[in-house]
Amino acid sequence: MSASTLVQKIIRRASGRADATPGAVVVMRVDLAMATDLSGSLWRPKLEELRAPIWDPTKIVLVNDHFAPGYDPYSASFLQGLRRFAADYGIANFHDMEGICHVILAEKGYLRPGIFVAGGDSHTPMAGAFGCLAMGFGATDMVAIAATGETWLQVPATMLIQLDGKLDTGVTAKDLMLMLCGRLGMNNAATVVQYRGAAVEAMPMSERLVLTNMAAELGCDSGIIEPDETTLTYLREHAGVIDEDALSWVSDDNAEYASIEVFDAKSVEPQVAAPHSPEKSAAASEFAGVRIDQAYIGACVGAKIEDLRMAAAALNGKKIAPGTRLLVAPASRATTTEAAGDGTLQTLLEAGATLLPTGCGACAGLGAGVLAQGDVCISTTNRNFKGRMGHKDSLVYLASPYTVAASAVHGHIADPRDFLCSELDA
Repeated sequence: MSASTLVQKIIRRASGRADATPGAVVVMRVDLAMATDLSGSLWRPKLEELRAPIWDPTKIVLVNDHFAPGYDPYSASFLQGLRRFAADYGIANFHDMEGICHVILAEKGYLRPGIFVAGGDSHTPMAGAFGCLAMGFGATDMVAIAATGETWLQVPATMLIQLDGKLDTGVTAKDLMLMLCGRLGMNNAATVVQYRGAAVEAMPMSERLVLTNMAAELGCDSGIIEPDETTLTYLREHAGVIDEDALSWVSDDNAEYASIEVFDAKSVEPQVAAPHSPEKSAAASEFAGVRIDQAYIGACVGAKIEDLRMAAAALNGKKIAPGTRLLVAPASRATTTEAAGDGTLQTLLEAGATLLPTGCGACAGLGAGVLAQGDVCISTTNRNFKGRMGHKDSLVYLASPYTVAASAVHGHIADPRDFLCSELDA
């Protein structure tokens, strides 16, 4: 057999097809399926109408996160629906308002190298940071997956992104992804992006999750990173048992890629993406002085404990600007607990932040924190499409937690590097 990429190896294992080359159509056995209150509401009724059993309740994870907590009778009904579904079908892996689905999959130890994950959400690729192949599927596909444990797939090509060098102070994985969206655009369909290089190797799992999550913003089918000791350390802490072959899930040295893109991470500055697309990105300094009404630290990609600590580093001893709102929605209950315990939350609140419930919330235009007509917001979320966070005539800029927090202090978009404590350079 010819040399293979990591993506091809996972597809060959899940399909049983040795000839699973890019473009081929294969049937995949699903190792883990995930649905939320929002996505589940689109396919649950059909499954119930068909009176179809779940193929394996132990391999399905359900998460109440998009409408959590319910803020009106309509939103509460979505949460209620998933609760009833979990009970009726005997699905024990049900997480009710514990956090955002993608973060829950990582925190609760559901992920491991080499598996195939199917999720009812477009940012399911976030799981690929663990060396698994994770893809988002629509409602019709999720009905079939829930009932049979299988789905069809056209084998994607693999694009390799090599991130060399060391990130500068105040520059994060979010900045790298906004830079990549600007350089490579958002039209990279039928492709999985594999990240590697010195900058990736130096990242903790929390930052690697940003790279794979925002493969969706590149328009890719998924994103993936080869497992290493950093991966295994996280898995030992969150999953306990580690597969003996975990580190074998890597691309062959002479594997062929659809393209190879090489970037110097050291040269990347803090980035900001302008409305209404992540690919409209440039150095934060180019947006200096753009007035903001709201700064939002939230979402699967921007409110993990490490993200809150970034914001706290920029806010330490400072106050947000008069007339500016700083909203913080931690990505999980565990994140809130840890942030309260280590002083991060106190720093944010003393600066003037408003703490919101954990969940998808305003990132998806739901719940607390949505924008009114004419509002200008800078956000740690992954998308800024027109109307994404509220009114269609609001404006959303994307940035890292450092940049969002620094901008909240100024009341306008600002480069965060002057705000950061000197110890970050160590």
